[in-house]
Amino acid sequence: MRHKVLYLFILPCVVWLLVFCYYPMYGALLAFKAYNYNLGILGSPFVGLQNFEEFIKSPDFWIVMKNTIIISGFKIIFGFPAPILLALLLNEVRGLKFKKAVQTMSYLPYFVSWVVAVSLMTVIFTPYGGIINDIRKHFGLESIFFMGEKKYFYPMVILSDIWKNAGWGSIIYLSALSGVSQELYEAATVDGAGHLKCTWHITLPSIKGTIGIMFIFAVGGILNAGFDQVLLLQQPANTQISEILDTFVLKTGLNYGRFEYATAIGLFKSAFAFALMALTNSVSKKFMDVGIW
Repeated sequence: MRHKVLYLFILPCVVWLLVFCYYPMYGALLAFKAYNYNLGILGSPFVGLQNFEEFIKSPDFWIVMKNTIIISGFKIIFGFPAPILLALLLNEVRGLKFKKAVQTMSYLPYFVSWVVAVSLMTVIFTPYGGIINDIRKHFGLESIFFMGEKKYFYPMVILSDIWKNAGWGSIIYLSALSGVSQELYEAATVDGAGHLKCTWHITLPSIKGTIGIMFIFAVGGILNAGFDQVLLLQQPANTQISEILDTFVLKTGLNYGRFEYATAIGLFKSAFAFALMALTNSVSKKFMDVGIW
């Protein structure tokens, strides 16, 4: 073997993939079983698609699907363009030190866990000494319990998601922007084009492939509304609009011990997401000539 050293390098990755990604897929069999703890997964009776049918016919189905799609839809509408806009703005900055400082500040939230992020939000927005409500009081306004009122749940989820992920997401677009030929900008400037025209006619068309691929991934993950973020921001007052597929799976599996039902919901989510990504990929290839396969 000529490249045995290189194969040794990838061996840990292959082992990790088999142990943590493929071996757990054996548990997906639970979705088709009436699970009995004493009989185990293989010994439990096979019930076919009964668990899937039960979930689709239950009143919880439309509630959790609606909440999941609304939250993910808002994240795509407002959160997807945010890193593109940030990358375009950073690309226009000519001061290298200022640019690096802004980039570092925008990346930092990505490394903060949602537990810490939500704790910070609680301290900032609390009506008992939080800075936002202190400012409101200074102007004679009443305090608002932002984290506990239903109408503020979606804005809190979307804004915190943008704050946490926009900087990290902009790295991909900055990499794509670094590959745009400067000669195109010089030629456009000679022809009298300003910054906006250069951005519209040169920059965006040059990175449309990257934008298209990232959009396909975003649509494919539309049922991933942000499990840890939503779970931590969930309050009794907003449960009606904050119960998503992932939190519902957790509560069904752990709180009620219905592992087979929770597995069926998780498998349904994966199949639906794959179908959606395949559809988006087809549309993207047809209209933008961009696809991931």
